[in-house]
Amino acid sequence: MKVMVTGGAGFIGSNFIRYLLGKYPDVEIINFDKLTYAGNLGNLRDIDNDQRYSFVKGDIADQRAVGEAVARLGCSGQIVNFAAETHVDRSIVSAGSFVNTDVYGTYVLLEAAKKFNVNRYLHISTDEVYGSTERGSFTEGSPLCPNSPYAASKAGGDLLVRSYFKTYGLPVIITRSSNNYGPYQYPEKVMPLFITNLLQGEKAPLYGDGKNVRDWLYVVDNCEAIDLVLQKGRAGEIYNIGGGNERENIVVTKLILKELGLGEEMVQPVKDRPGHDRRYSIDCGKVKKLGWQPRTRFEDGLKQTVAWYKENRDWWKNIKEKQAEYKKFYKDWYKQ
Repeated sequence: MKVMVTGGAGFIGSNFIRYLLGKYPDVEIINFDKLTYAGNLGNLRDIDNDQRYSFVKGDIADQRAVGEAVARLGCSGQIVNFAAETHVDRSIVSAGSFVNTDVYGTYVLLEAAKKFNVNRYLHISTDEVYGSTERGSFTEGSPLCPNSPYAASKAGGDLLVRSYFKTYGLPVIITRSSNNYGPYQYPEKVMPLFITNLLQGEKAPLYGDGKNVRDWLYVVDNCEAIDLVLQKGRAGEIYNIGGGNERENIVVTKLILKELGLGEEMVQPVKDRPGHDRRYSIDCGKVKKLGWQPRTRFEDGLKQTVAWYKENRDWWKNIKEKQAEYKKFYKDWYKQ
């Protein structure tokens, strides 16, 4: 089995590569990654010498680089596209790179997949394309109603993927997952940001009233679901993947504080971001019919995640120290 994982040096992509290598003795993996600020080969240092794994530095918006990599993959291969700009805050201040990667980059990959007749193309998307809902849960057939440039760019990529199935018969599948958390997540997303800030004696910057609701999915559970969909999913279909762990942000924050033995004085309320979705909720009945269930209780996964960041301080400290831009971005963004 040959698999090209785009964005494999990122959070979910690196966990997925490690998952595949652990499960399939005969798998061959090409990790294609641009190594942007959030891409880190240190995420995969433990598998550097695995002969089943190879790395190619490249941008999914680069037609030549993508074509060369997909040619190596061959027609029996599979592409799993994690490569994306994903941080909502960054999309608000700089939307262009999101459109380039999440829309145009998707187009480039689809064209290569069509040209080389790949066996399957699996597109990793997000529940944010559905927008916000006060009650009920979105199904795969719900209308798309993105409320941020990030979500809109992902929705645009999803629609391109769908069109290549309808127009060209390309064997594509889309997964839309809820908020992932776990080891190796870049410390700009809410959970690792809060954990690492608190470990450094800094406060956790909580948006608005803290009552925005997200469904939390442990990253390894998502990897299992993606693998199942890759093997058993039906071409042209969409599969929602959620953890069934809806929590208000303030509740998650308090659990992190409790795990670290800290009080609520370490929370810093900050101005809410524009277009902040109130609640995400997805119906995952379709993927569960394939035989998947999330294994990780939220409280257990959170404990494991906090423990990982406590035990791997060098990993995230290096990131924060090297990225002066990262610190400036949040200093400006979290102004009172």
